[in-house]
Amino acid sequence: MPAMLTATHVASAPGPLAASVEDLSNLERAVALYASDMPSRFRWRRSENATVSAWIGQGADRLGLAELYRSAAYLQGYLLLDMAHLATAEQDRAHRARFRDEHRLDRAEQVASSLTCLTGTGMSQAAKDRGGRPLVEGACLCGGSGWIADALDPDDPTTAFHTSCPVHNRTGTRPLIVREVAV
Repeated sequence: MPAMLTATHVASAPGPLAASVEDLSNLERAVALYASDMPSRFRWRRSENATVSAWIGQGADRLGLAELYRSAAYLQGYLLLDMAHLATAEQDRAHRARFRDEHRLDRAEQVASSLTCLTGTGMSQAAKDRGGRPLVEGACLCGGSGWIADALDPDDPTTAFHTSCPVHNRTGTRPLIVREVAV
C-alpha cells in the first residue's frame, strides 16, 4: 500500500502532469485525485478544471503510473464484486487498507466523474482498454474460472446453480464446449 494513499493530505501547489488526463481512465483519475492534495471537501466547478487536472497529475506523479494503473484496476474489481454482493472479507480488508478514507475516495470518484462527464474530457483508447481490465485483490469466489457455484439449499444438490463473476466473466458467457464423437 503506497504511503500516499494513507498519508494526511497537505495542500501545496499542483505540479506538472505525469500523464495527460486524457491518457487516464476515469478510475485512474479518481485514484490520482485520492493521492493528490485535493481537499477532501472539494466541490467541483467547471471553472476549476485546470486545478483538478493538475491534482490528477500530482497524484499520478506521487504514485507512479504502474501503481496508479494497478490501484485503479483493484478499485474497479472491488466495486464490481461489492455491487454484486460477492466481495469477500479478505477483499474488504484489502480495499480498506488501500483506501482508508472512504469519504475522500467517494469525493475523488465524484470529481473524476464530473470532469469526464460534465466537461466531456475524453479518454484515449489505451485508457479505455485498461479500464476494462479489473483486478481482484485476494482470492475470488470464482477461483478465476468466471463462475461462482451456489445453491438455493446447501443440503440439496439439485438446487445448485452458477453465478457469473462480475470481474472474471463480465459478459456471463459460458465457454464453448466442443464434443468429439469417436468413430
